[in-house]
Amino acid sequence: MSEQGNHIGTAPGMGGGVKQRDKIKMTPEEIEAFLQGWHTMSCATYNHDGTIHLVAMWYGFMEGAPALETKAKSQKVQNLRRDPRITCMIEEGDTYDQLVGVEMVGTAEIVDDPDRIFELGKTVVERTSGQKYTEDMRPAVEMMIHKRVGVKINVEKYVSWDHRKL
Repeated sequence: MSEQGNHIGTAPGMGGGVKQRDKIKMTPEEIEAFLQGWHTMSCATYNHDGTIHLVAMWYGFMEGAPALETKAKSQKVQNLRRDPRITCMIEEGDTYDQLVGVEMVGTAEIVDDPDRIFELGKTVVERTSGQKYTEDMRPAVEMMIHKRVGVKINVEKYVSWDHRKL
């Protein structure tokens, strides 16, 4: 099929071929602010057969890095123990001109240390409840992290977009 035959048109607001990557790229401060917001993160790992395992996860932070808690025997943990590469994406917006997102490419560290997992759990509970952690939240954190591990995402590269800048 010819190149012309593959043309499906340009969506409204897409710029008609004008390179706008530099216009929509977020600053490091904008990326940090976006990550601190309440979002669901999609995480991709490699299955044993090379296919992609993609899951949506709530996340928190461990030692300043994005992190998630998950069952120790989950598929994503099995995948990461075999191959630590991970790509995660957080995105929002219902129309092209409102799309905002961050892709994080890096490696995952599986964390078994209970104290580090507890600190992660506190950030997840804070984010889901919208309240600063207090000791009366301890039972909720302990229940959430029971038989779980932390997955700390060591980000090597960020890719970002904020189409509201156009």
